[in-house]
Amino acid sequence: MSKLNPNPQDNLHSLETINKQHEDNLKFLTTQANHLDESILDLQVSLGKYHSANGAGTASESGTSCTEEETVERILKLENSAAGLLCWLNSHHTTQGLDLGFTKDVLGIVATLARVEDDNLSRLLSEYLGMETMLAVVCRTYEGVKALERYNEEGNIKCSSMETCLHGIGSSVGKKINGRFLVICLEDLRQYAGEFVADDPQRKLAIPKPKLPNGECPNGFLGYAVNLINLDSRNLSFVTTNGQGLRETLFYSVFARLQIYKTRVEMLQALSCITNGALSLDGGMIRKSGVFSLGSRKDIEVKFPVASGESVPADYIKSEDMIRLMKWERTNIAGDMRREQELLEYAKANFKGQA
Repeated sequence: MSKLNPNPQDNLHSLETINKQHEDNLKFLTTQANHLDESILDLQVSLGKYHSANGAGTASESGTSCTEEETVERILKLENSAAGLLCWLNSHHTTQGLDLGFTKDVLGIVATLARVEDDNLSRLLSEYLGMETMLAVVCRTYEGVKALERYNEEGNIKCSSMETCLHGIGSSVGKKINGRFLVICLEDLRQYAGEFVADDPQRKLAIPKPKLPNGECPNGFLGYAVNLINLDSRNLSFVTTNGQGLRETLFYSVFARLQIYKTRVEMLQALSCITNGALSLDGGMIRKSGVFSLGSRKDIEVKFPVASGESVPADYIKSEDMIRLMKWERTNIAGDMRREQELLEYAKANFKGQA
């Protein structure tokens, strides 16, 4: 830090110069942020027009597949869950006049943040994760986690309808949360540190295929669960402050290197190279090396939606990539603006003390 000049007038002039520099920096960053916001909005509008023109149906011919709307409806039926309350608030807060500022860091519920190719895979992956994880609330930062719940001096949860937190809002609308619920903080997760599949619009992870002792890939291996989920444009373009997406943070955390096989027989033949668990399309389940799930398959109440499977044009994929990059740049600029604002306030305080 530079030393102040002994001459008071020179000191004031230096402080004025510093103030001006920070103000100019803030103006420049604000202009950049506004430009990015406009560009992101323009691209999102163009993607929205594509969706409107091509429809949003995701049901299979058998009519058994779960759409995103059906997934939300099933969550809403769980009225005394945190996930059910958040979904209800998202659809009613404007008509109820509720202050939901404490949820601004909430990205969504695990079950609504990805889609899969068919209903069978949806059932398998959902059963593997279980209801608690499927209904987990996903927050961008730890500040968002803290905002969801408040405590009194004895450490008990504040549930008064006057509290602007999840339990307080629940009390005010007559929807009490029973028991515990999971909250996943993206910035604190162990992230995937490898490469990505080249030129893949879904940014799938380039995880090496499993190898048997003879060096060959096991028969019936279909892929890793983390790569068999699909992210829509909204979730594909999401990035953390470190530039990481949902696949390499949230879904790599819950699935790790869970392997998917065509049949139970082929899965069991590959035991020597299964470490993080495996599933087979005919219902086989290995939780982790040495831990097997036996018995009948459970039809879990809340499942991942099923994707339509229709292809998208190259321009659409390019737009998604641009949105992802610009959102990451916007997040970095927001951080720079906060730091400049703090420096400006500090400089103004110094100026006031010298005046």
